[in-house]
Amino acid sequence: MSLTLPPRVTDRAFARLAEIAADAGEDCALRVAVDGGGCSGFQYDIRLDAPAADDLILEKDGQKVLVDPVSLPFLENAVIDFTEELIGARFVIENPNASSSCGCGISFSM
Repeated sequence: MSLTLPPRVTDRAFARLAEIAADAGEDCALRVAVDGGGCSGFQYDIRLDAPAADDLILEKDGQKVLVDPVSLPFLENAVIDFTEELIGARFVIENPNASSSCGCGISFSM
């Protein structure tokens, strides 16, 4: 029997989520989901959302990242991070389960 490890959220991602919540003046959770589609077969759906009853909730300092049970196997051992580059700032997923990914960083295949 293998142990399924949930995704890990970096301190930088939690810090950016705290900044978003402060700017919005309310608590907001970051949902990270996997949907079919995109140029490589699957795509990430990253958005602010409210928790659902069956979500895995990853929490630090009151900030929450949500993963639904259908997306969880696709995100096993992944790292959810926030990056700032010349082309812009965004949440990114480093996913060891992806066999290839698109240049946009949102689409991947397994």
